[in-house]
Amino acid sequence: MPTTRLDRRLAELLGCPRGEARRLIEGGWVSLDGVVVEQPQLQVGLDAAPQVAEQASDSRLERASMLLNKPAGTPAHALCAQVTPDTRSTLDAGGTRILQRHFHGLQLGASLPAEDSGLVVVSQDPRILAYLQQTLPRLEQEFLVDVRGERALWDVGRLQAGLQDGGRPQPPCRISWQSEQRLRFAGKGLSPRLLRQACAAANMQVVGIRRLRIGRVALGPLAAGQWRYAGSDERF
Repeated sequence: MPTTRLDRRLAELLGCPRGEARRLIEGGWVSLDGVVVEQPQLQVGLDAAPQVAEQASDSRLERASMLLNKPAGTPAHALCAQVTPDTRSTLDAGGTRILQRHFHGLQLGASLPAEDSGLVVVSQDPRILAYLQQTLPRLEQEFLVDVRGERALWDVGRLQAGLQDGGRPQPPCRISWQSEQRLRFAGKGLSPRLLRQACAAANMQVVGIRRLRIGRVALGPLAAGQWRYAGSDERF
């Protein structure tokens, strides 16, 4: 049976340029037999009848960025593969339509050591990835740090003094107790390495570190291993 490309067939039916038909297909607005198809190059019959959603738009496709709650024990190289349609949080109320193309070419931004957990960024957008790489040390971050050890030996006053990078003190940060064995750190220049260093200087043993916030973007109630789309109005 003779076939043709889906974008060519759609352009023929709509009487529009193939470029417009291609954008409609890649945007997830076109379906065949009730199934959304995102591949313009798909071969279809010459009599195929693709349907276009009423709210369709052929505007330029935006690159997707996701916020993932990294589980403790997961290495950086395995995180992008965890972002799948099945692991999207049911709490994601941003309204972004999930498309297969969103899961192509993902890269990790604002990574964490394998043993730590919390907020990381996974994105297709090189601008966001470059921004995080260049400015993360200057963005305020918030961490929860679980500690243990002999409380009588803890020197809480040394926590701030222990936040040094190469012998250089870091900007002052806010430190508070969230429970008897959980500390909250919020400030600029923080990293899991520096937090472990500060706790060791105060005779505390770190059990776990969880990042809650990068700049103005918060982890929120995402369950471990789940993700949501970063909103178009969210800025780090």
